[in-house]
Amino acid sequence: MSGDDLERLQRWEDNGAQWEVVSLRPDSATIALLRCDAGEEVDRFVTTDPRVLALCRRPRD
Repeated sequence: MSGDDLERLQRWEDNGAQWEVVSLRPDSATIALLRCDAGEEVDRFVTTDPRVLALCRRPRD
C-alpha cells in the first residue's frame, strides 16, 4: 500500500466509519474498511507500517 496508512485509518474514523483487522502477522496486517451504517466492507488493504501494526495490537474499545 502506498501512502500513509495511519492517516488513511484516521480519516476513515474521522468520517464516522469503522475498520477491523482481518489478519495480523508479525510484519503485516490486513485491514478491512467498513461502512458506518451497516458495517459492510467497502475496501481492504495490507500494510507493513509499524505504527499501524502497533495500533492493531492494542486492545480496542
